[in-house]
Amino acid sequence: MTLQRNDRIAARLLAVFAIVLATALTLAGSAWADAFKLQGEPKIAFIYAASAKDGGWNEALDLGRQAVEKELGVTIAVAESIPEEATALKNAIDLFVKRGFNIIVVTSYGYSDGVLEAAKANPNVAFLSASGTTNAANLESFYARTYQGWYLAGMAAGAVSKTKKLGMLGGFPVGVVNWDINAFILGARAIEPADETMVIYTNSWWDPVKEGQVAEAMLDQNADVIANNLSSSAPFTAAEKRGVRSVGFQLDMSQHAPKGHLTSVVFHWEKHLVPTIKKIIEGTWEPSPYGAFPGIAEGVIDITPLGDAVPADVQAKIDEAKAQMAAGKFSPFDGPLLKQDGSEAVAAGSTIGDDAIWNMDFFVQGAIGTMPAAQ
Repeated sequence: MTLQRNDRIAARLLAVFAIVLATALTLAGSAWADAFKLQGEPKIAFIYAASAKDGGWNEALDLGRQAVEKELGVTIAVAESIPEEATALKNAIDLFVKRGFNIIVVTSYGYSDGVLEAAKANPNVAFLSASGTTNAANLESFYARTYQGWYLAGMAAGAVSKTKKLGMLGGFPVGVVNWDINAFILGARAIEPADETMVIYTNSWWDPVKEGQVAEAMLDQNADVIANNLSSSAPFTAAEKRGVRSVGFQLDMSQHAPKGHLTSVVFHWEKHLVPTIKKIIEGTWEPSPYGAFPGIAEGVIDITPLGDAVPADVQAKIDEAKAQMAAGKFSPFDGPLLKQDGSEAVAAGSTIGDDAIWNMDFFVQGAIGTMPAAQ
């Protein structure tokens, strides 16, 4: 994916995720009265803002699409590289609707307003919006609790680091990036309280040259685990050359660092898409006015196998933390939780709510670096 294309797609993909719950809360008192009823045989289409084989976000969603095809025995139409622009999206949706498609999945934040208009104009069509911010009686946006997977990855990183210095790259200082960073830090310090994590934002979602340079700078400062919240392979290559560990995101990134890859935080979108589309077809789908926010409990977020690099006792602790999160008995952001400056973020015995998670704008203790203002 080129820098220009990815900035168009992703700079807004996550940058305004912090408003998702705020947007949904305005609908709190208006849950839809009845389940959505599909008219006619199901015909499904996916719309992507870039290539479905982008090596990251879209490819993870496309794997989910393929699983839907296999599980439900359907053929799904695909439209790729549809710009995040109202007219372009409308034209793509209108074409599908005219051809009888009645379940349409759009896959970018930038489609949020356009898909809402389409849902209003086509009340007999079911719409699902990945990373969207809008919901309606026939439209449900969805994203995942990625911070849960990053906490587990942080535990693994804390177990293998010898220098007690980690590094993490993020795109922009927005809630869904900040929560991943903080969860990774907290997970590492749950295993080794002395661990510190250098955090650097690249101010881009795809810049292999800059990401490689940032990773090299972290390695020069003695980091021996590099975690990448982006999709470029450059940080993994840099870590591999130095003989240190790396952590990936979205897809299994082990191919980019066959010796040093520790784990990747991965999406399993089929765990959400298959049951949701089944409900649409069965006539039992009731889209939430808050959107869908699945995580480890639903199997949408996980980490790839750790292997022998992580000691057995730590693997047991990771398995326990995962089970506790799946059962709703533990959150990485349970108190007591201190901010980077030592002030209290969450009191002992309390936990942070979803709205505050979406709007997270601080580092926890253990972070090295200064969080810039959100863009």
